[in-house]
Amino acid sequence: MNGFDTIMDEWLTEQIIEEKNPRRRELLQKGLGHGTREFLRTIWYPVVGNLMHLYPEWEVRDYSNRYRYLDLAYMPSGAKGCIEIHEYKSHARDIEAWRFKDLCMKQAYLTLDDWMFLPIAYLSITDEPEACKQLALSFVGKFVASPLEYSLSWSENETLRFARGIMRSFSSSELAAHLQRSDRQARRIADKLVELKLLIVVDNKQRYRLYQLSNGARLG
Repeated sequence: MNGFDTIMDEWLTEQIIEEKNPRRRELLQKGLGHGTREFLRTIWYPVVGNLMHLYPEWEVRDYSNRYRYLDLAYMPSGAKGCIEIHEYKSHARDIEAWRFKDLCMKQAYLTLDDWMFLPIAYLSITDEPEACKQLALSFVGKFVASPLEYSLSWSENETLRFARGIMRSFSSSELAAHLQRSDRQARRIADKLVELKLLIVVDNKQRYRLYQLSNGARLG
């Protein structure tokens, strides 16, 4: 058993021990689905570094008072994030009408109940892991702010908010347009955040740089 398997098993065991709800406890005792385990193993843990605030098979009730279970609930400081792993099967195009409608109703309920919903296809986990890692980081960034933000200026804070909301690297000209500043001013702001290790340079060509959030700024 490798290090991650040990961490996951300890995390799951702790959830089972602490769970008072017999319905959820029974689901947890059956183990996590393959898609959920692979998402945690290959996407979430490598970029987030822990399984804190994650609750598998989290139980909610919809407007019809039916029990529904989320693949993964992410709830730091009482926030409501839902990650659903959609596994693909050879007959997916022939999915039963009732199942399709039920999936749509589940997502609609979560959205109306103020859950932030992140659906991930299992094929994306296997075929596009880097894109999934970026989605996971951006998802976490919606809930977590950098502890250093209080000491930053408005333009520096706004730069971090801009960087969290964009799921790719960005240039100083894009930042300048967002901040309504000159390109030189935007470069100065971005370079200061690089010095503070809140941004990193991902392309350092002579004529322009591309920036993105550091992991510390996303998860701090």
